[in-house]
Amino acid sequence: MSSELPTEQARIRFGDAFELHCGRCQMFRAGRLLKLERIPTEILIRLVETPGEIVSREQLVDRVWGKNVFLDTDNSINGAIRKLRRVLRDDAEQPRFIQTVTGRGYRFIAPVDVVSQEIEAASLPSNAPATTRAAVPPSPAPRNLLKLLLLVAAAITLAAVAAIVFRSRQTPVSTSPRRMLAVLPFENLTGDPGQEYFTDGLTEEMITQLGRVDPARLGVIARTSVMNYKGARKPLNEVERELGVEYVLEGSVRRDGGKVRVTAQLIQLSDQTHLWAQEYDRELRDILVIQSDISAEIASEIERELGAPRSRPARADAMTPERSEAYDSYLKGLYFFNKRSAFPEAIRNFQQAVARDSQYASAYALLADSYTLMGAYDQLPASDFAEQARAAASRAVELDDRSAEAHTALALIVQNYDYDWTTSEREFRRAITLDPNYATAHQWYAEHLMWLGRFDEALAESERARQLDPLSLIIATDDAYLLYTSRKYNRAIKEFHSVLDRDPGFARAHDIGLVYVQIDQCSAALNDWHAQPVQNLGSYWARTAYLEGRCGRPELARQALARVLELEKQHSHNPTMLAATAYLGVGDKEKAVDWLIKAYQQRTNELTKLKVDPVFDPLRNDPRFQDLLRRVGLYR
Repeated sequence: MSSELPTEQARIRFGDAFELHCGRCQMFRAGRLLKLERIPTEILIRLVETPGEIVSREQLVDRVWGKNVFLDTDNSINGAIRKLRRVLRDDAEQPRFIQTVTGRGYRFIAPVDVVSQEIEAASLPSNAPATTRAAVPPSPAPRNLLKLLLLVAAAITLAAVAAIVFRSRQTPVSTSPRRMLAVLPFENLTGDPGQEYFTDGLTEEMITQLGRVDPARLGVIARTSVMNYKGARKPLNEVERELGVEYVLEGSVRRDGGKVRVTAQLIQLSDQTHLWAQEYDRELRDILVIQSDISAEIASEIERELGAPRSRPARADAMTPERSEAYDSYLKGLYFFNKRSAFPEAIRNFQQAVARDSQYASAYALLADSYTLMGAYDQLPASDFAEQARAAASRAVELDDRSAEAHTALALIVQNYDYDWTTSEREFRRAITLDPNYATAHQWYAEHLMWLGRFDEALAESERARQLDPLSLIIATDDAYLLYTSRKYNRAIKEFHSVLDRDPGFARAHDIGLVYVQIDQCSAALNDWHAQPVQNLGSYWARTAYLEGRCGRPELARQALARVLELEKQHSHNPTMLAATAYLGVGDKEKAVDWLIKAYQQRTNELTKLKVDPVFDPLRNDPRFQDLLRRVGLYR
């Protein structure tokens, strides 16, 4: 047994044929890669770091999840230990490897041998799977391009962070608590428009990786805002002004036969200095060699000039053909998801991604979001999609408990369909702790706080979302709706107008009509509402009934109500909340409450707005309405 203490880069042998690669978070038995999830592997690494010593549950939590987590870590640890014993063929009653010390923790009791303190491709077992070795057989170009995008993204991330930190040490300290960076859309120079989603995927990969490096010191603008610059050659000083950033990362991708060229450059906007630039020109088949060369080169540069940053992006794993196809489907799903108008296509592609790779946590998270948002946007009954959304979100959290996207997806589902406000808030806070740069988590948590009437907190959270995604129309619209529910009507109108000035057809911004009727500006409310294109018949007629009724045109309101009720008979959407709104337009409070109760029986997500939306102010003193608020968890 080696007396050398293992480091995070060690290879450790124990038992008759087990070898644990700490840096890679992988374990082999007799040279064969074992299927073991991340959390059990990290727990095993922590145990073998101090063989023979008791490791408490608190120490395991700190190592795997960090402090201030909002999860049932006891059950997670128990499950991870069971998985480890199953893989190690260990017995809890007569352990050979992991001993439970009741009330204190766990102890690794087998002898360990620290084989190496470095990880090199050449040091892998000679009979390891081909996906872990330094070279792979050639495969079709699109799959290899996907691999290259992931690997180069990791390399560029390291170099970009190094350049920013190095520059910041030579310049006066910024008054901002952290520096802001935007990854502008990478250009597709392949000549094939069908590969746009590849370059968009590289852009998104860069945003994700840079956003996780050191959120306390480096903020990264979200995808929604930067994609406004796709295909646009705006002056950099304009980008600086619009996004409020200090740095931009630009790049391009070109493929010619079996070769790929990826270029990237980091620019400081104050003086448009090029801090760092690199060009990667390689054969497609040399993907894994590229990973080793580029990662080693940039890591060496960082260590020589700066010392390692607080957190480096994870080194990209080698991809099997199945994982490459899964990633391809994921990128296509992401493309349709971001349109917010093609959810069925997004769902189909995310389903293909998880069918090809059942461990794909990010695909499960976005599959859950697609189901949930499709219901909200298309007014579909919760029974059509809620359970699929819940299953996908739960699977995402199970696969990757440190995924902010997964916890955000789960938070939205338990809020909208379970009305479980405590769990929802815990999941939102967990997501934001994991990735403070994830704008969607801040956006949806702001809505959560708004539904509960915690307006000051909601406005602060909404402002964080806007800083991370300053050009997002939906975040700006949600901010305007928040101002409306908090009865700041003049500010709400101004904010709605700022969205409509950029996109007059943005449907959600036409909630401005609700604000106008609260301040008795009926002409403005009706003119705006009837001028917009009809995107959802149920929503259109329900809102028409409400606005016409509030503006003293009862006959038109009743006609619109009749259209809503006719749609309800067709079961073409979920009109229960819409009918309640329409009945309020004609002044029938009893029927409005009847339909709200029906909406509750169907677990309609729109009930989250009952406490704060001024539309329901006429019902506040109704005992049945108050009872409904209690059942939805909003009577506080």
